[in-house]
Amino acid sequence: MSQHKVVLLLGSNIGDKKNNIDTALCRLKEAGEILKNSEYLTSEPVEFVSSNNFCNIATIIFTHLSPIQLLNYIKKIEIEMGRVNDSKISGGYTDRIIDIDIIKYNELKFTSKRLEIPHKKHLFEREFSRILLKDFI
Repeated sequence: MSQHKVVLLLGSNIGDKKNNIDTALCRLKEAGEILKNSEYLTSEPVEFVSSNNFCNIATIIFTHLSPIQLLNYIKKIEIEMGRVNDSKISGGYTDRIIDIDIIKYNELKFTSKRLEIPHKKHLFEREFSRILLKDFI
């Protein structure tokens, strides 16, 4: 099985935010090996209004999963941790216990209804993402 280098961003703005991220990182170990984590970063919500700031982190993993298999696994983690709204389905952002985004998957360029790799908003539009990803991309 080949290993794929994947960059992920994780965020939480409900409950014990850092613990939520740490729990998701532990669950991600089941999908592959975590190589590197960024520092935690606090940021304001983007593209929606909330009084709850986010705790964010970037991570690099090696995984044998395909992009869609990884996305399915990530969605399973989000749901099992209590996330109720998926922005792709609802069409807008809301507070969330955990959010995990695939930013890069090797050097793959991939677009479907459910997934875009690389994740252009995080790479080019969001300041907090650029800060977290500066040593990862």
